[in-house]
Amino acid sequence: MDKNAPIGVFDSGVGGLTVAREIMKQLPNERIVYFGDTARVPYGSKSKETVITYARQITKFLQTKEVKAIVIACNTACALAFDTVKEESDIPVIGVVKPGAKAAVASTKNGRIGIIATEATIQSGIYEEFLSQRNPEVQVYGKACPLIVPLVEEGLLDDSVTIEIASRYLQPLKEYNIDTLVLGCTHYPLIRDTLQKVAGDEVVLVNPAFETAKSLKRMLEKYNIQSDRIEAVTNHKFFVSDGAEKFKVFANTILPCIVEETKDINIEQY
Repeated sequence: MDKNAPIGVFDSGVGGLTVAREIMKQLPNERIVYFGDTARVPYGSKSKETVITYARQITKFLQTKEVKAIVIACNTACALAFDTVKEESDIPVIGVVKPGAKAAVASTKNGRIGIIATEATIQSGIYEEFLSQRNPEVQVYGKACPLIVPLVEEGLLDDSVTIEIASRYLQPLKEYNIDTLVLGCTHYPLIRDTLQKVAGDEVVLVNPAFETAKSLKRMLEKYNIQSDRIEAVTNHKFFVSDGAEKFKVFANTILPCIVEETKDINIEQY
């Protein structure tokens, strides 16, 4: 396999850019091909069968770009379709859930961990499963937050509505005296400051995007497919299923590189 082939990263929309951002920072010599399924966001209210279908289509598209590994930068897709994608792919696949769960267990002092995520991720119980595997003694409290993704997709990151919604969602978790909160959707780090303010300074926020980039580096080294470029990469590629211009504008507000072009594709043909 070509060590300098790109890494495929996909998400239901713009949230996966938080993962792409961390990869760019921690693995600057790796090239990314990003796909955001903006036409079909959010995934959190979709059935397992539907999310698996979406993930298969996106994986096939990324494979046409000759990627050497795939990062599922979407907690819902990880919860519902990770095993399918991994079994059907002949390249390494990594998700965001396991790295986030590992970091949460390492962080907690009182064993009370909160999870905020989409409805599908919470109902899957995947975080509870991985957290219990790491430490059977932890107590896990999940809260579905279905309105946050649409707010982020609309760019309402610092809006009073977003603050109010976040406060309503987090209040029940605060009553459980959690000391660690997993941002179980890649959209959520985009309102990290708001969530930290609402949760309180005593609560540690775990960003799976940061942990996933670290795990990706270890995976590339394991398979000996890490890039041997000396210079940092700037020619990343971005694709979406709808609203390319809107996506490009948003991406340029959060990524450490300049996104000069984003292309719309018909993902359902794959």
